[in-house]
Amino acid sequence: MIYNNLLFFLIAIFLFTMTSGTETPLFPFPVALLFFSALLFLYDRIARRLFTKAIRNGSGAYFDTEKRLSLLALIFYSAALFSCDLHYYLGPLSLNGRFSSFTNIGGLLFFFLFLLLMWRRSKSAYEAIFHRSYTTTAFLIYNSKTNLPIILPWIFLSLAYDFLALLPFPKLEIFLNSGSGEYVSFILFMLLIIIFFPPLVRRLWGCTPFPQGPLLDHLQDFFKKQHFSAQIFTWPLFEGKVITAGVMGIIPGLRYVMITPALLEHLSLDELDAVMAHEIGHIKKKHMLLYLMIIAGFSILAGFILEPFTFFLLSRDFFYTLLGFSGLTAENMLTVIMAVIILVLMVLYFRFLFGYFIRNFERQADLHVFKAIGSSHSIISAFEKIAVLSGNTRDLPSWHHFGIGQRVDYLEKCEADSSWIRRHNQKVWLSLLAYILVVGLTASGQSMLPTDSWKTLYEEKYTEYVLDQKLMREPDKALWLTIAGDLMQHKKMEKKALAAYEKALVLEPSNPKLLNNLAWLLLTSDNPELRDPQRALDLARLAAMQVPAGHVLDTLATAYWANGFVDRAIDTEEQALFVEPGEGRYYREQIRKFSDTRYDSETKPTTREQTGE
Repeated sequence: MIYNNLLFFLIAIFLFTMTSGTETPLFPFPVALLFFSALLFLYDRIARRLFTKAIRNGSGAYFDTEKRLSLLALIFYSAALFSCDLHYYLGPLSLNGRFSSFTNIGGLLFFFLFLLLMWRRSKSAYEAIFHRSYTTTAFLIYNSKTNLPIILPWIFLSLAYDFLALLPFPKLEIFLNSGSGEYVSFILFMLLIIIFFPPLVRRLWGCTPFPQGPLLDHLQDFFKKQHFSAQIFTWPLFEGKVITAGVMGIIPGLRYVMITPALLEHLSLDELDAVMAHEIGHIKKKHMLLYLMIIAGFSILAGFILEPFTFFLLSRDFFYTLLGFSGLTAENMLTVIMAVIILVLMVLYFRFLFGYFIRNFERQADLHVFKAIGSSHSIISAFEKIAVLSGNTRDLPSWHHFGIGQRVDYLEKCEADSSWIRRHNQKVWLSLLAYILVVGLTASGQSMLPTDSWKTLYEEKYTEYVLDQKLMREPDKALWLTIAGDLMQHKKMEKKALAAYEKALVLEPSNPKLLNNLAWLLLTSDNPELRDPQRALDLARLAAMQVPAGHVLDTLATAYWANGFVDRAIDTEEQALFVEPGEGRYYREQIRKFSDTRYDSETKPTTREQTGE
């Protein structure tokens, strides 16, 4: 259950934080509020119906229904996120961008609303199955406290970044905003979380100190023999009726072993020792730190991949084709596509890669019983009891654990041939090494991607798309026609550029920028049929009379040269050099060209852009 909820919350967090809002909402606030209310109402009806059915089928059906409804909550939350523009309406919470964490936490609360509806509808089924009575408020608080530890590290980390950014230490802010600073601070903070978080989780989960007596003395003696130190607590998970145990904390003074009453009730002392050996195995194999590393690995990989992929996506023609069909804004379309991609990547990462490591870490912990007590007979016996008492779950598959039958089979294989223990440990460490190498190669390989060219292409395509939209709405506005002509000229679509300039010139015949750029096209076109030096000279004179800037004088000088007035071309280029000395190298090359070559022999136009203001 905890691993499933971790995955659901992680997806909800990434959906909100890794996507961005739009400048204008898709719907006005009353419509967005009505749509969100409709989603809540529909979700509530579905939850009531499913839990009504679950009452008749026991705890297994209850947990299955909760899992299905958690997934449905994620789907409904995604619909609300994009159709109701939660980013836009929660924007003021950031206090002008100073506390983005407030907006992010507010966004997650909307996902929590769906979960609260689910828990409210699950109350009757829970009370019937687990024989415990709650008020509605108490039951909602109970479930919130159970799930709160999953998201508290993210909340603390988000708030910490924002408050650190407010400190009057410029160098610290620069470091935190750098790539290395983000990763260093993230790792340090997560280490603090894993060290000091267990006491908070223990209290939220309602764990109580294990009662004094012979059983506690026995467990403490067993821990001492294993050179292991931890405080022992009773864990009332689902009223203590779930047969399980857990360990958390890497510091001995802040390390806790938690045991449910059902486990104590049904296992013998030898079986209980074997389960404790399993939990000790997690600590001995450093699984807590490895969990942290693999969870953080997704953020690292996403950080390296998402920005280049965003530019790649925006530079593709199919993106703008989808825009035309969907009717969405570019921002909304990008948000939807990136959210889907993030969702797919996260599910694949945690369901398969993270799940792979969790399963194999659990098997490592199982195998620790050979070192701790010398045999696997007791833990096999414990597993068989748990399978029967949990509803014959021996062959039930799980993405985060091997099935109980699979675990028993492997333990029996190791009992017959101990070399399988070494093989599995080697498999785990080789897998971790391969994972670290992949993360490292991804980080180093980012610089090999043509991100800059994708970005440039995206800027051109996006500008072209925006211009198309502007021209459709305002086809007779000279500004959009001029910009379109500039873009077409840059892309060497010279006939289209000439047509756009000519149409703009009819609307604004004295626009100096338009005159200059059209003159430059008539002088430097790759297509000789489009060249018209005489007309270019007339246009360039009109432009230079109004705006005698360096690049405009350069166009006029080129026009003089193209029409055979070499001396006047050189004089005008010298004026351009005087006006804009920063471009002196280019202007001196132009002067040499005017002196040494003829326009007719010019087969390749100059490389200087002539589209500036």
